[in-house]
Amino acid sequence: MSAAAPFAPGLFDCRDAYARTLEALAAEDPRIVAVVNDSVGSSKLGKFRDRFPERLINVGIAEQNMVGVGAGLANGGKIPFVSGAACFLTARALEQIKADVAYSAANVKLCGISSGVAYGELGATHHSIEDLAWLRPMRGLTVIVPSDPWETAEAVKAAAASDQPIFIRISRMPVPELEHRAPFAIGKAEILRDGADVAIIAAGTLVHRALAAAEALAAGGIEARVINMATIAPLDEAAILAAAADCGAIVTAEEHVVRGGLGGAVAEVLATQRPTPMRILGFDGFQPTGSAEWLMERAGLTAAGVAAAARDLVSRKRD
Repeated sequence: MSAAAPFAPGLFDCRDAYARTLEALAAEDPRIVAVVNDSVGSSKLGKFRDRFPERLINVGIAEQNMVGVGAGLANGGKIPFVSGAACFLTARALEQIKADVAYSAANVKLCGISSGVAYGELGATHHSIEDLAWLRPMRGLTVIVPSDPWETAEAVKAAAASDQPIFIRISRMPVPELEHRAPFAIGKAEILRDGADVAIIAAGTLVHRALAAAEALAAGGIEARVINMATIAPLDEAAILAAAADCGAIVTAEEHVVRGGLGGAVAEVLATQRPTPMRILGFDGFQPTGSAEWLMERAGLTAAGVAAAARDLVSRKRD
């Protein structure tokens, strides 16, 4: 991918892939519009605005109105991509997401920008680490957490092609491009690395860290299966149950609180269908002010932290 990003070589901002893909789709489909909350810059939709000025609606800092406008546009036959900082889109407009979008099955694409702890220095008010727990229970609302620029672009394409409400969690933290083994498909997990000693199920910015953890584990004789669970809802239960049967131990890792997100979803499947030892890695409640990387390290959301949790599970399994 040739997208420029203000990161070290080989690392990318998924917002670039989002904006570029949305602009390309809009050029082909006049029904696609963007709705923002004074977030043209943070959503990187400046080129979209310049190219399609009549198809970008800026409601100002009014997230509830933004989602309502999106739902109205969908009812009028448009395909609105409602784009704003994930922390404000999901928290401030949760009732509108529930009633106007999910309950009404409106063809709205909710795009949570700069998710997780990307706004680290701005503190807990700007961290979006509870959003999956809020949105995942809403039946009919698809929830996608892409892992890299390619998967972000594919998720946007899949969302545009669907007539169902979808939430896409779009990261701004630097991530590498991964070597994907399968085409992107909503509701389908992807096995990025084979292994039978332990399974690491990760989403978003934790996927490349899970792969690095698996490399470190392999050096110590532990073969870890790495599963990219990009779709949190609907969940690929078959992939989870296969991992439980083959590996007998599961670690989940996500840029989210440990309650109600990917880990909680996996635990629900295991508890009701195949009890399996597991560890849920994530944030434990509100986080302090600090850089995104410092917050990730503080919570053990690093390759070393994931590897340590996996080693602990494997040792318990073998004892």
